[in-house]
Amino acid sequence: MLDQEMREPLFDYLDENFGKIRILEEKVIQGSRADVLGVLDGYFTGFEIKSDRDSYERLKTQVKDYDRFCDFCYIVAGASHRKHVAEHVPEYWGILVVTEDGVEMERGADDNPHAELEWQITLMWKRELHQLLEMNNCPKYADKSRKFICGKLLEKVDHGLLKKQMTDLIFERDYTVFDEQPTIAEKKERQKKAVKIRKARSRKGKAADRARAHTTHYIGPGRKRRK
Repeated sequence: MLDQEMREPLFDYLDENFGKIRILEEKVIQGSRADVLGVLDGYFTGFEIKSDRDSYERLKTQVKDYDRFCDFCYIVAGASHRKHVAEHVPEYWGILVVTEDGVEMERGADDNPHAELEWQITLMWKRELHQLLEMNNCPKYADKSRKFICGKLLEKVDHGLLKKQMTDLIFERDYTVFDEQPTIAEKKERQKKAVKIRKARSRKGKAADRARAHTTHYIGPGRKRRK
């Protein structure tokens, strides 16, 4: 089965067996792109799809990235991988096999010992980070960066409570609203970068002008026309 053919039965299976879940597809996590990130009540679960046409070439790197972000991890394999897929993932990863007849649980997932809230909080939108500040009676930090705000939340809020609040906000997330309005500090930084780019382009243009000035087609005594 192909990747796209596996997704619909997988989503049906998740709806039936995982309770309240919000599915995020093709979510960037560090150096990888998570095929499916499941947001549940207080935790995150990752699902990496390996269709019958896929190899394990990138899986080692993908496992490391999923492990940073997900409290539970599954590999979702096509039937052709059934015999050997367990050899390519850690023992705490679960295994789901998708066949023409549906989805089979080959092995359940255990707690991922490598998941870190420091990575998970980077999944939040900027407006959601400000909501978390408000929910926990923290200063607004209106002109501070995402990194600064994440650090303050991790420092000031109980991690179990914070993760529950994070997943609650993602359940309510409205993708029709454009997020990421820049803060004052980010606007200033972007302006500085724009000025640098304009100056660099100006220098490049002047250098090109000088080069053109030294490439003359002047014809005079003792000079031959350049071809």
